[in-house]
This record gives sequence, structure tokens and C-alpha cells, in this order.
Amino acid sequence: VDGLLKQAGSFRRGEVIHECALDNNELERERGITIVSKCTAITYKSTRINIVDTPGHADFGGEVERVLRMVDSVLLLVDAFEGPLPQTRFVTRKALALGLRPILVVNKIDRDGCDPHGTVNAVFDLFVALGATDAQLDFPVIFASGRNGYAVKDPADPPGDLTPLLDMIVDRVPPPRVDISSPLCLQVATLDYDDYLGYVAIGRIVAGRIAMGERVLRAGKEDSREQFRVQKLLAYQGLRRFEVADALAGDIVAVTGMSELNVGETITSIAQPKVLPLMAIDEPTISMQFIANNGPFAGTEGKYVTTRNLRDRLISELKSNVALRVEDTDSPDTFKVSGRGELHLSVLIETMRREGYELCVSQPQVIFRDGPEGREEPYEDLLIDVDDPYVGVVIEKLGRRAGRMREMGPAGPGRTRIEFTIP
Repeated sequence: VDGLLKQAGSFRRGEVIHECALDNNELERERGITIVSKCTAITYKSTRINIVDTPGHADFGGEVERVLRMVDSVLLLVDAFEGPLPQTRFVTRKALALGLRPILVVNKIDRDGCDPHGTVNAVFDLFVALGATDAQLDFPVIFASGRNGYAVKDPADPPGDLTPLLDMIVDRVPPPRVDISSPLCLQVATLDYDDYLGYVAIGRIVAGRIAMGERVLRAGKEDSREQFRVQKLLAYQGLRRFEVADALAGDIVAVTGMSELNVGETITSIAQPKVLPLMAIDEPTISMQFIANNGPFAGTEGKYVTTRNLRDRLISELKSNVALRVEDTDSPDTFKVSGRGELHLSVLIETMRREGYELCVSQPQVIFRDGPEGREEPYEDLLIDVDDPYVGVVIEKLGRRAGRMREMGPAGPGRTRIEFTIP
């Protein structure tokens, strides 16, 4: 994304830009991962290209699922050395299920020992395994080095810049299928909160148009409805968010003025309301107990220490973190918090700690459920690169944990790659 922004001239000359410019969260910079989806836009050859940067880790699948409805295609970024990983399978399955036709970007082709063409074949096999259509299997391929800022149609071509990738986006990505003459319809894909603006609803306009000062309707679940006036209408360009007078169907915008907001709600016309169904999000897989700090050092580090503080913070997190679940327990100072995985919950815990909340947490517990064939439990795709002498030991130890080997093959000189399905 940094390369695309730079290629489109989104940065001023001499401007100091951090690596991974859209990852503006402290935790994202420290861990080197994307946690929250973010929107931006560039203009290339008189064409406006909206870009949504999404997480790649399965624990943040809720972020991916809610923004895929905002886009018309996806850039599937795969490492030329490692090939498609388990998280690649997860996010790709979601995109293919929505009928999106991806563009494959084979990255890091400048790395020693990489296999760009082998990676393309591995991605094709992955698409077949995920049930892709014939149209989706006919995906375009571009080879790139994101760090060095170039893309080529063949790894043997001399490096230049990212123009081939942008040309491919303009040529192969279809324009949004929208109806400007229909009543306004915008589904909130993500939200923000500003001390000055209040709630900020971010999403793509599916139909119609919206203007600053216009009265619109916010429709949510359980017949929750609110009429409000659009106080601010913001659009994206590069790293900036700026005011616009109006916006049309196909634009990704930010809207302010409502008193309450939840992800998945619809902003629509008052006279001819059209409410979109709420997004389907995968169920949580693990849970933890969040307890108000009752230890001997309570109150010595944080400033929010009571059960009420903890409850209010968790309830507010539910508004934007759609994959999270919070339940009361028999104890008034304990809450059962369920998420997509350990990383999902650990990011929430660390965020709350930095905000000044004190809390105790229990050991994670796997969530079981009753299915049509009996009790069901979540499972993970495990991928291991191991030196050849230790393959037998790894297979033996994972077998004791009910791991089932799906595939095994070479991963370079003296190394083997093994794929498991494991509870």
C-alpha cells in the first residue's frame, strides 16, 4: 500500500513517512501486523481507486468479513518464498464466497531462493480446493517487490515502478455496480469515534447519493432507528480525510451526526428506506474471564479499576469489534469475553491496559458447540517448516495432540513443509 500511495503521488516531497503508513496504531507498528481495516484512495490516469487495507490473520477475520462487501476485487498478496499460508486460505475463502475475482500479486521476488512460478501454481491449487469458479480461476498475475517499489509481468523483466500493477487494476477491476438514481443506501462497515465529531460511520454508498446537511435515517437491529442530519461528510485521498459537499454511489465516505452507531447498520433515505441485512460473522472459538482487579496491587497502576469501568469499556468495544462477544456471569465482577483466537483477545487486553484499565484474566477456554452430528470443536490449520532430521519427531508429537497431516513436501534444501489440521 505504501508503494501504491507513493506511485500515485500521495506524499508531499520531503514528507517523512513511516513504513506501513496506514498502520497508525501503536500495537500495529510494534507487532508488524494489521489489526484494523483502513480505507484510502488514489487517483491514477483520471480513475479513482478506493483501497481497503485488511488484516491477514484469521483472528481478525471479523475485520475482513465486514469490509469485503465494500470492494469489487481483491489484491491477493502472497510471498514468493513461503507461498500461500493458512491465513491466506482463510481470507481467500471469504473473498471467493462473495464472488470477487482476485488479482494475484506475488511479492518479494527479489528474495534469494524464492519460487515465483511455483507460488502461482500453489495459489491455483488453493483456489481449486476452495471451490473457485472458472472465472475466478482465470486470475491475472503480477510479480512485485513491495519494499523496492516495482512490479513486473514476468520475473525476468527489468525492475521499474508499480505502473504495471496500477494498469492491471484499471484494466481488470470492474467499476462498481451501483444505481445513482435510487434512494440512498449505505452500510456501515467500520466506525470511528472523535471527541469533536462524535461517531463516524465509514462505508461505501451502495445506491443513491448523500449530501452534507441532508436528513437521513440510521436503521439498525431490533427496529433501532434514528433520524439525523449529516453534520460532516468526509472522503479519503492518500493519508488525508477531507470534507466534501456530496458523494455518489460507489464512493467510500465517512458520515457524522448520529447519536448512536453500530457496525452493520444502514444509513438510508427517510422517504424510501432500504435496510440491508446485517453481516454474517464467524462465531468465536475461545473465551476468557475478564475480572475487575481484586489483587493486592489494585489501583497502583491504572485509573479505571471498578467493575462498572470494565463493563462500560467492554460494551463500547462491541460497537466496533463485531467478532467479539461479552456475557455476564454468576459473579457481578466477572465477564465472559469470547473472540476468534488468542491474538484477538490479547490485542484487546493490551489495548485496555494502555488505556489505563486494570483487570485480571483467566486461562483461555475452547468453545464447544452441539452440531447435527454431535459435539463440535474449533480446529486450526498448522503449517510447519522443519529440518529434515526432525520431521519424524514433529509428526509424532502432533499426532499425540490429535493432529491430522494433510500434506508434506520439500521447502528448500534440507527442509520439509508439513500441513496439519489440529484441534
